[in-house]
Amino acid sequence: MRAVTIVGASLAGLYTAQALRTQGYDGEVVVIGDERARPYDRPPLSKEFLAGKIEADVLTLESADDDLDARWLLGSPAVSLNPATREVVLADGTRIGSDAVVIATGARARALPGTRQLAGVHSLRTIEDAAALRSELLPGARLVVIGAGFIGGEVAATAKALGLDVTVVEAMASPLAGPLGTQMGAVVSGLHEANGVALRCGVGVERIVGTGRVEAVQLVDGTLLPADVVVVGIGAIPNVEWLIRSGVALGNGIECDHQGRTGIPGVLAVGDCAAWYDQRLGRTHRVEHWTGAMERPAIAVAALLGGDGSSTDRLAGIPYFWSDQYDVRIQFAGHVIEADSVTVEEGAADSHNLLAVYRRGDVPVGVLGMNQARLFGRWRRQLNAAVPV
Repeated sequence: MRAVTIVGASLAGLYTAQALRTQGYDGEVVVIGDERARPYDRPPLSKEFLAGKIEADVLTLESADDDLDARWLLGSPAVSLNPATREVVLADGTRIGSDAVVIATGARARALPGTRQLAGVHSLRTIEDAAALRSELLPGARLVVIGAGFIGGEVAATAKALGLDVTVVEAMASPLAGPLGTQMGAVVSGLHEANGVALRCGVGVERIVGTGRVEAVQLVDGTLLPADVVVVGIGAIPNVEWLIRSGVALGNGIECDHQGRTGIPGVLAVGDCAAWYDQRLGRTHRVEHWTGAMERPAIAVAALLGGDGSSTDRLAGIPYFWSDQYDVRIQFAGHVIEADSVTVEEGAADSHNLLAVYRRGDVPVGVLGMNQARLFGRWRRQLNAAVPV
């Protein structure tokens, strides 16, 4: 193998390039990115960077001693892939041929229809998004956050600390009801309320009101929430449309086996755009979290360099995420969808300091920690050790 193209220049793309070198590959590496910026860390965008505590230079993911010997093609996205020749075509007409392609194009923020031209309405995915939002988070301003997932909760916490009047709107019964379940989502509700953030759960958004600039958010029940700034955090869409005619199998992301290989030889996928086969669920499953984008490239590269993958039995760990909101670190590992019960086994919900275990029957399938890093880490290791092969 003489050349590998990595499509995507964020965390998963960078870690793919690093894994190629650390695993002994000495051929050509080309990294393609649609943003002009070199790889940077995204989790601080909704926290320290948004609060003005750090600047862009702190976010860089490359270390001074990195020697990837890669060719970087930044600022022009990939628009097509030829599956037979593994040639990638960029929007500017550049054509890159190689022996293997690793797709790491990530995901983009889901937009609320009809708001693209309205000033004061923001999503948060890139450093440019975060810089634009940061300039509008002024003390006393009225912020409405639509969506109480990870981004929504973190933005709400950051904005409240900056002195804004914050309201969070969530169509589900509680914040993080999807990843944590309704029972533990209610605990997160209490966390927001204890910090003075107003919650409107179980109700959707009818429309954004404003001419030129946002003025209010109207809910489906008729409630009108005055707003100077709106943040839309209603999920992400995998960036896979450019592959529609490539023959790569697409579902909720790029469908892969348990080590990132697609159905096309020499084409793999990692990061937020990839739906790897999950041994525990028995189906493909897309993981959008930082840890997955950091850990899985090494597995995919081992499968690539090993030919048919028989040279490695490395498996991805169970999904894991964390979220810092107010003074609480929320950590979760596992699959809520597998559980039929959840019990608090350490601490208490009202203190927002707890460890809860999710079970299917008597079998642990997930664990939630709130300011319980040590005990959570122990449970996470146990769950990973129990993943079936």
